[in-house]
Amino acid sequence: MWINVAGAGALGHLPMNGPISLVVLRRATRAASRGVREWRMIAKGLLSTRHPIDAHIIPIRRCNLSCAYCNEFDSFSKPVPTAEMLRRIDRLAALGTTIITISGGEPLLHSELDEIIRRIRRRGIIAGLITNGYLLTPERIARLNRAGLDHLQISIDNVMPDEVSKKSLKVLDKKLEMLAQYAEFHVNINSVLGSPVRNPEDALAVARRALSLGLTSTVGILHDGSGQLQALSQRQQQIFLEIMRMGKASYARLNDFQRKIALGKPNNWRCRAGSRYLYICEDGLVHYCSQQRGYPAIPLDEYTPAHLEHEFFTNKTCAPRCTVSCVQQVAMIDFWRGPQTRAAFKPAEPLVQLQSRAAER
Repeated sequence: MWINVAGAGALGHLPMNGPISLVVLRRATRAASRGVREWRMIAKGLLSTRHPIDAHIIPIRRCNLSCAYCNEFDSFSKPVPTAEMLRRIDRLAALGTTIITISGGEPLLHSELDEIIRRIRRRGIIAGLITNGYLLTPERIARLNRAGLDHLQISIDNVMPDEVSKKSLKVLDKKLEMLAQYAEFHVNINSVLGSPVRNPEDALAVARRALSLGLTSTVGILHDGSGQLQALSQRQQQIFLEIMRMGKASYARLNDFQRKIALGKPNNWRCRAGSRYLYICEDGLVHYCSQQRGYPAIPLDEYTPAHLEHEFFTNKTCAPRCTVSCVQQVAMIDFWRGPQTRAAFKPAEPLVQLQSRAAER
């Protein structure tokens, strides 16, 4: 979920002269407009529980990388036809969706991604993009500007590439500099901690570099290739809390879920997946989230307000040890209302669990 009303680092550290100053001015203008639309999104969510707040859509499952911990990609899938993606966006708009986040796979591999973003914006919806950043160039960033992208996020896993992940600061630093110089949209850099990360100090280096460029910074926790997650070590917990403090003006500070995950503790919350948050896979099926693919797996064309209402009040058995922060952030809008007493259409078994002594207790 994209909320960055405070806008720390929104303008970047750029000289106010020459053509770069025009980028800064455009960035400021777009940030102001985006802030107004985000407040409207929050107000709409508070006034009504009958629409999705955030929907993730997958235009292509293929990725140009193969990170060992990731279970959300393949190396062969073809892109979803653009006409079908536009139809899905129109359907989500009809359901009242306020944010659409494009993910993958690697969405920049879709040749008509710009048209998908334009359609999202034309329907009055906030447009977000999650990418590994490898395919970004000044020209590609300019195209994203013209398409009207609102938010972009890159997760960087380490300082130097290794066999677990090639999403390293060494490889991507030039891409971050390009974004700081040319992007008119909000850019967030997510550093990571967890069992696949060999050197937890890398997360600090990534966060500091992002902030030095005027970008915002958040921190997430990686699961391994089997979808399992270990509670963080004491040093990792210290780093986690430090990065959270560093990113205090960004949307990462709006919730305490990740903090409890870092400590190996379950969260007591009401998951609104299937209602306020939708995950639409490349086949056009609605799932609870990326880690619960298969539930409820109803075609988006057949998904109705009745489904949204049912899932709003449905208890999700996987919720206490959920690691999907975007779902948790969306749920914050409704944490004070709508007790969940209904059984799911299908029983949801957690695919990503915390394995810790705290969990066993």
